[in-house]
Parts: sequence; structure tokens; C-alpha cells
Amino acid sequence: MYRYIVVIFLGLLFSCNEKVVVKPENLIPEDKMATILYDISLLNAGKIINESILNEYDIEPMGYIYTKYGIDSIQFVKSDTYYASMPTVYEAIYTKVKDRLEKDEKFFEVERKQKQDSLMETKEKLNPDLKKKPETTKDSLP
Repeated sequence: MYRYIVVIFLGLLFSCNEKVVVKPENLIPEDKMATILYDISLLNAGKIINESILNEYDIEPMGYIYTKYGIDSIQFVKSDTYYASMPTVYEAIYTKVKDRLEKDEKFFEVERKQKQDSLMETKEKLNPDLKKKPETTKDSLP
């Protein structure tokens, strides 16, 4: 009985190291894959916010990505599947994408705040009464 358990355990141990997905010949490098996924996330966000702009200029997001990076859909799918079969590598790729999106978000938040402050300064210059704080009135009831 003990022998069977050892054999089964060793069989499971070695089968876990077997690669499920074979590395494709034209594998997209990890850095390029992260950049592609970043662009896809931006296009998808744009599509959600205002799809009419994409339609107006007749832009098909994935077709744009394939043309921009000189890849085709099969190459993208095979590369994505290959990286997905290796969770640590796939997580690292998506972490790069997430970090880049967060960096962009912080940048645009600072830009928005600076623009808002600049607009407020301009309004205050044009209308000095805006600078004054409104007087508070006391309630007549004790």
C-alpha cells in the first residue's frame, strides 16, 4: 500500500512540472505584451466612455493594435495563452500594466488640479469679489 502512495505522489509531482502550453514560435516578448495590454485597456476605457468617437473615425480597437505592433490575432492569442499558462509571468505582465495605468492616473490628476487652480486664479483676477469669503449670518434663534 505504501508503495502505491509513493508512486502516485511521485507521478503527481512530476506531472506538475509538465508544460501545458507549448511556447509559440513567434512569441511576443513580455515587455511588448505589457505595452499591448496597456494600449488595449486604454482603448477599452475609451470605448466605454465614448464609443461614438471610435465609430466616427471608423476605428476598430483590436485592428488598430495589430497594425500598430505589427502582429496578428493568432500571434496575440497564442502569446496571451502561453503567458497565461505561467501565472507568475502573467501576473508580472499585468502588474506592469497596472503600475503604468496608476502612474498615468496620478499624472492626469495633478494636471487636472493645476488646470482647475489656474482657472480659479483667472476667475479671481477677473472678478475680485470671488476672493472674499461670504459673510456668515447668525441665526436669530438662540
